[in-house]
Amino acid sequence: MQLTSVYPVVLSADVAAAADFWRTQFGFATTFDSGWYVSLRRQQWELGIVAAEHDTVPAGHRQPTAALLINLEVDDVDEQYRRLVLDGPLRAVLPLRSEPFGQRHFIVAAPDGVLVDVITPIEPDASYAPHVSTATAASSDSHG
Repeated sequence: MQLTSVYPVVLSADVAAAADFWRTQFGFATTFDSGWYVSLRRQQWELGIVAAEHDTVPAGHRQPTAALLINLEVDDVDEQYRRLVLDGPLRAVLPLRSEPFGQRHFIVAAPDGVLVDVITPIEPDASYAPHVSTATAASSDSHG
C-alpha cells in the first residue's frame, strides 16, 4: 500500500468556530468548505473538521471529539506562547515549561475539547538519553 496522506479529522459541534480557531490562531487556510466539513492546510499539514451529527459519521459515534491532543512542533515555542497566551486570546491549560524528556511546550484548548500542545524540541536530560532513538521510519511500506 502506498500512503498518499494521513491527517486527523475532528468531529465538531460547531464546524465554523473550530475552523476559525485553526485559521486565526495557527495560520491554517481553508482548502474546502461545505459547511458541514472543512479541510484546512498549512504547508504540508492538513486537518479536517466535520459536523459531529452529519450522516457521514456512523451512528453511535456522532459526538464531538474529546480527549484528543494535537501536537504542533514550532521553531520558537516561547514566541508562540507570547503571541497566543500572554498577548493573545488563549488561556494555557498547561503553562509553558521545559520537560526532562526533551520538550519545551504549553497546551491550549481548542473548541470541542481538543487540546493543542505547542512544542519546541530541546535536548533531553541524561536520564532520558537511553530512550531517544535516531531511527526514522522506513521509506518503503512492508505492510503491503
